[in-house]
Amino acid sequence: MKLKSVVNKLASSGKLVTVESAEELAAYLASGCKPVDQWRLGTEHEKFGYTMDDLRPLPYSGKRSILAILTGMAEQFGWQSVQENGLLIALLDDAGASITLEPGGQLELSGALLDSIHETCTEVNTHLRQVKAVSDTLGIAFVGMGFHPKWQREDMQWMPKARYRIMRDYMSKVGTLGQDMMSRTCTVQVNMDFSSEADMVQKFRTSLALQPIATALFANSPFTNGRPNGFLSYRSHVWEDTDPDRTGMLPFVFDGDMGFEKYTDYMLDVPMYFVYRDGEYLDASGQSFRNFLAGKLPALPGELPTITDWENHLTTAFPEVRLKRYLEMRGADGGPWARLCALPALWAGLLYHQPSLDAAWDITRDWSMEERLKLRADVPRQGLQAKIHKRSVQSIALELIDLAAIGLAARRRLNSAGENETGFLSPLRNVAEGGVTPAERKLALFHGDWQGSVDPLFTECAY
Repeated sequence: MKLKSVVNKLASSGKLVTVESAEELAAYLASGCKPVDQWRLGTEHEKFGYTMDDLRPLPYSGKRSILAILTGMAEQFGWQSVQENGLLIALLDDAGASITLEPGGQLELSGALLDSIHETCTEVNTHLRQVKAVSDTLGIAFVGMGFHPKWQREDMQWMPKARYRIMRDYMSKVGTLGQDMMSRTCTVQVNMDFSSEADMVQKFRTSLALQPIATALFANSPFTNGRPNGFLSYRSHVWEDTDPDRTGMLPFVFDGDMGFEKYTDYMLDVPMYFVYRDGEYLDASGQSFRNFLAGKLPALPGELPTITDWENHLTTAFPEVRLKRYLEMRGADGGPWARLCALPALWAGLLYHQPSLDAAWDITRDWSMEERLKLRADVPRQGLQAKIHKRSVQSIALELIDLAAIGLAARRRLNSAGENETGFLSPLRNVAEGGVTPAERKLALFHGDWQGSVDPLFTECAY
């Protein structure tokens, strides 16, 4: 069956009860294609909560806790509660946004699909004001960093979500930093649409090659356990030793036959974590979705997967750019208020304007895979001073910001004052023109005004 006919079958029947072929899995990805006038942005960001008097990470329950924050958000601002095994674990609103918990209690806003960065920034600002209104009364605050600057792995409070227990146990078998990734990192990312398979491939290749540039611009994790760790983006380094089967720069994306089927083939060989049945997560860690497709999954012998199983499995791969029915930009450390709006501005300007996208691809076109991998390894340590093709990341970043500004101006998304979206790039332009990453600024403070302590960070950099 041709891919197009499978897409039509999927569209007419909704979520297929069971999936019988890899073509249907690829068709699910292809069903994300949208005409240009339907392209949207979905911005997500995570943040660390802590008690203000002693800077301790938040437990799930108690007077000053994640549960208290979620309960307060629901009661004061009308968010709808989501429970698992009788425990409040997430919130939803009518616009399509959600508030969820990462394994170590990081609070995540998964934003609604919006048309402009102006709307995204309004959404982010509203969310952070609501969180602050609830947390201030509890003596709780939140901070945006790529890696927790103070507390050790054993100090982090794991959230009561069954899928996280399965993932945590498996992580220790495949790398040394996977549990740190789960419990001590925060990111900001943006989800981007595509119009066709060819458009997806061009955006995937371009953004994957350029993801280290974003990592440098947003580098904001220079501390571990209260001390400098030798990195500017330790969060980015953590992914280098999390799980090689599901992370990295995906060399196959640059192959001539890249498409929805190629990515499906990759995902069929990414080891599974779990299967969700009747409200329970069944441990399928290390098992094969390819075997599942053949009815031979040990966790569910004789059963075939559903599209929902495929959706869940797609969320368990963590490459620098991830494909679902949209593309996720995953290279940036969490950070302060203004930079949460800068990330979608950067990628919308580059990917949603064809001339800017073409020019961005031209920058990377001649990079070899070996050069891309070296850049990926160098940037967490060197930031804007890393080099590729005899060019510094700083130089490339300045060129990309200019291209993004052209793209945003061409989009003509105006606010009530008649301003376009280019102003949201200002925090990144300041970083690139100054040649100093956010991490380096914090390191200078650590060795200067902060007198060798990260504690002032929790006051000076709080939301």
